Amino acid sequence: MTSVSSSPTERPTAAAPEPVFTESARLQARLHDLVPGGAHTYARGSDQYPEHMTPIIDHGRGSHVWDVDGNRYVEYGMGLRSVTLGHAYEPVLAAVRDVLGRGSSFSRPSRLEVEAAEDFLGLVTGAEMVKFAKNGSDATTAALKLARAATGRDMVALADQPFFSTDDWFIGSTPMNAGIPDTTQAATVGFTYNDLGSLRALFDAHPGRIAAVFLEAATALHDPAPGFLEGVRELCTAEGAVLVFDEMITGFRWSASGSQALYGVTPDLSTWGKAMGNGFPVSALAGRRELMELGGLRTDDERVFLLSTTHGPETVGLTAFRAVVEAYRREDPVAVMRRRGEQLAEGATAVIAAAGLAEHVDVVGHPACLVFRTRDRDGRPSQEMRTVFLAELLRRGVLGQSFVISAAHTEADVEQTVAAVEGALPSYERALTHGAASVLDGRPVAPALRATAAPRRMR
Repeated sequence: MTSVSSSPTERPTAAAPEPVFTESARLQARLHDLVPGGAHTYARGSDQYPEHMTPIIDHGRGSHVWDVDGNRYVEYGMGLRSVTLGHAYEPVLAAVRDVLGRGSSFSRPSRLEVEAAEDFLGLVTGAEMVKFAKNGSDATTAALKLARAATGRDMVALADQPFFSTDDWFIGSTPMNAGIPDTTQAATVGFTYNDLGSLRALFDAHPGRIAAVFLEAATALHDPAPGFLEGVRELCTAEGAVLVFDEMITGFRWSASGSQALYGVTPDLSTWGKAMGNGFPVSALAGRRELMELGGLRTDDERVFLLSTTHGPETVGLTAFRAVVEAYRREDPVAVMRRRGEQLAEGATAVIAAAGLAEHVDVVGHPACLVFRTRDRDGRPSQEMRTVFLAELLRRGVLGQSFVISAAHTEADVEQTVAAVEGALPSYERALTHGAASVLDGRPVAPALRATAAPRRMR
């Protein structure tokens, strides 16, 4: 796997100094003056990190990032899972540099739109048409619009998974639902992943009303139970509902062809984004021709105003996507991520067990999408203990709300991370014994989607 190494002058010393965040703190405060929430994505917000330890990034390369104070980190999460090949991955950058001199946006389609669509549909063989956009929420909302138009129904059933869209039909189902009409909220209902009976109960409770069923076919913590996806497919077909797989995370992490290829179940529509462009903005809606054509010119039905975005087909994003596809053809980043993730989970689990803390912190999940779970002295999930762990990792040169890895991560990165986990455990144990406040400087992190700014309201 090709990766971009840091230069010798940027490698950390054996005993790295305690990081300082002076410039990061200044810029973070300024961001709160200029941008609601101090970030353009809630998951990137300062309330997701320990107070006084909120790095502002200057640049990234491979598996590492440097903040504006000069601190260097092994980064996980990788752009909210949007980077699988590594930051500033040269083959993608080279392709983008080449297209920059040819113009980025025109008044008619470009050749790239044909080539990118052919590349996409060559990978996602269960889909017959694709439409590109710039963010995942646009793609998922377009999928729901198609489903409602095709079925004449209004309701949508969602698996109990973290996130599907910034739009009202999903956000209305979260605690952060201010400004969303009750009628919109009532049209969204939820079922339990891996529990086919809970979905069947929704169809029974709302006969003839559910237009679409949305789910991630697999998640970081859960594979589909035997027969579950097949059962969902059969139930949607029998009930006349549109089955939508959200491949935002699984696409290009589980497989370049998505989870639907791994599990052999074909949805009616699927939505894509994140790692499609290795950090460049590009997303996609794909699916069966008869559904997709409701937004086209080969239909006698009432037309759907589908995706119509100025920047959806711009050449940089589509070029980045094509370069990512080529990288996956040439190499096997999925296998590299799996291997490195397995090494990280195994190493972290070993040092945690050796410290006797396995009941209070663990590293679990799909190897390409690892998470760490933190619990208090009574074994309950704890934001306070999460904050302790995050802070201790930051002090040891590891940045991440998770251990979501990339193919640019090396064995040395994994070794540094395992050492950071081991180094964090004495403070973690002290916090378990004496309370998190005995260790923390400031307030703990808070859920990104919550009803009020408290408990991390800006002072």
